[in-house]
Amino acid sequence: MQYRKLAGEDVSVLGFGLMRLPVHNGNSSDIDKEKTYEMIQYAIDNGVNYFDNAYVYHNEASEKIAGEILEEHGLREKVKLATKLPTWHVKSEDDVMRFLNEQLERYRTDHIDYYLCHALDKHRFDDIIMKYNVLPTLEKAKAEGKIRHIGFSFHDDLETFKRIIDSYDKWEFCQIQLNYINTNYQAGLEGLEYAASKGIDVVIMEPLLGGRLADLSPQVKKELPDTKTPVEWAFDFLWNRPEVKITLSGMGTMQQVEDNIKYADKASVGMLSDEDLAVLKKAKDVFDVMALVPCTKCGYCMPCPFGLDIPGIYDAYNQMPIIGGDKAKAMYRKLEKGADACKKCRSCERICPQGIETSKLMPQIAKALG
Repeated sequence: MQYRKLAGEDVSVLGFGLMRLPVHNGNSSDIDKEKTYEMIQYAIDNGVNYFDNAYVYHNEASEKIAGEILEEHGLREKVKLATKLPTWHVKSEDDVMRFLNEQLERYRTDHIDYYLCHALDKHRFDDIIMKYNVLPTLEKAKAEGKIRHIGFSFHDDLETFKRIIDSYDKWEFCQIQLNYINTNYQAGLEGLEYAASKGIDVVIMEPLLGGRLADLSPQVKKELPDTKTPVEWAFDFLWNRPEVKITLSGMGTMQQVEDNIKYADKASVGMLSDEDLAVLKKAKDVFDVMALVPCTKCGYCMPCPFGLDIPGIYDAYNQMPIIGGDKAKAMYRKLEKGADACKKCRSCERICPQGIETSKLMPQIAKALG
């Protein structure tokens, strides 16, 4: 395993994201604890030491299961825990410590190594972080030893990212969405370089764009030499950059853990040639032509109050240019409810990290696939 410095500490270049764990019968809240333990133990045995979580993952079940596993198997001291304040649930100054203390209880620990303000955007930074004095409260928690490093994860535009960076001089790290497709999306490559120029270390999320870069369309896949798997190409694009300290992967199977560790073992700055980068740029160009909705299947929008499988609907829609309209419609018909069941309540829009305007898209999808 290769290591880099995050806020002055050695961290594995591969971080284990705990938002896509194996579950029973498709129930996101019912995590398969035995399989999860086997995956976590294997990752630790092979050098992974950074585990990323959040208050809301798996319908608030992920932190609890991870805490049980770490305590029961004596693994807490072998890992660096990262988790996140659910910023959109903060309604007062007291909520910050209330959530943190609840997370410490879930994790059965006395401290969180890396604590992030979750999914910051214009609204959350101005109307929550600043309004409720979140950062001074986190500084106090750090002084008390409850957290060790203060950071934020981000979903908005580049201008907002720079403003958040510049508005607080004690950020130690940040987490941004980046992959060879999203080079100019949200913070993008310019944001990566900007954070590094300010001395802020960067953790990468969505390196595989919610799995879309692992299961490529034939049109995109043929642009990548078969000397590496699509997943390895995607990871190498990030590890090639000196500004990238950790690349997170939301792993849900042992095979994914094993494969990703093999890729991480070879990670190094400057590992890609100019020809390699040109190949990835061509793959991006083909992907962009075919992309319809930037859904990463994170599931933040679920459950829908009206019973729609929002990620499932978007998946069927995104398959249209790949597998053809008839096969995409067949996928769509297997869903319990169609896009026409959307009531435009916009509850999903308020939480979507990608800013997808579901209320506008669903009528289009109903027309295309219904």
